[in-house]
Amino acid sequence: MNNINSVNSKKKQLPLYWILAVIFAFFWLVVAGAPFVFQIFTTLKTQGEFISGGLFKLPEKLTFDNYVSVMKGGFYKYFFNSVLVLLISLTLLLFISSFAAYPLSRMQFRLNKPIYSLIVAAMSIPIHITLIPVFMMSIRFNLYDHFYVLVGPNVAFNLPMSIFILTAFMQNISREMEEAAEIDGCGKFSTFFKIIFPLSKSGLATLGIYNGVMIWNEFIFAMILTQSQNVRTLPLAIWEYQGQYTMNTPLIMALLMLSSLPVILLYIFGQDKLVKGMMAGAVKG
Repeated sequence: MNNINSVNSKKKQLPLYWILAVIFAFFWLVVAGAPFVFQIFTTLKTQGEFISGGLFKLPEKLTFDNYVSVMKGGFYKYFFNSVLVLLISLTLLLFISSFAAYPLSRMQFRLNKPIYSLIVAAMSIPIHITLIPVFMMSIRFNLYDHFYVLVGPNVAFNLPMSIFILTAFMQNISREMEEAAEIDGCGKFSTFFKIIFPLSKSGLATLGIYNGVMIWNEFIFAMILTQSQNVRTLPLAIWEYQGQYTMNTPLIMALLMLSSLPVILLYIFGQDKLVKGMMAGAVKG
């Protein structure tokens, strides 16, 4: 009889947990979605309507003049520079980190642990203390004010975290497959490209999305290492629009919306790979 009462009490408590979970989910949706909704509404307003009306007031008349003004203001140039820097940086970052993680995770040699410890220690170096040395190096090597000068810092400062994650990921790949490949006559390079690299796609996809967002939004090095508008990226375009159109908030919001759209689309189409990579790392690590 007591068991029946305990079961009935648990059944009565279950809906309460669900109600609390739904309330919390709805609250978090409002907190996370309110700025995005505010941004969309603001882009569809004129400057006068934004100043005279409330912040969350719906636009009286939908207008896309802000987007047209952004497009005519050189948005494509900034966008192309950001895409080019992203593709080059991300490609180098993923390949270098996978090449470094393979021997650290699969091979035993004397300097394995010291090298791995140095890589982990490099994760704690603040970016801001390297601004002056990187700036001086860019001038000395005649790289200042070229878009490819941003590739080096993007790769260097995201490399320790990428190697750390990929090393832990590759350590849990079955060694039987690697041994079978060696029996078939595959060397270390063939084993890496035919076995280890394909099995690390979920981890590489996770790092690609994570590092891609970081590189896309990078601001400080782009501001320090570039000067002309022809080589600057989207974060600096937002900075320049803020200076040129100080009070034109709808125009700035339209630029922010267009700048964040590629990242939103990347997450929408790549969220399954991101979740799979995170779950695989959690289970294996």
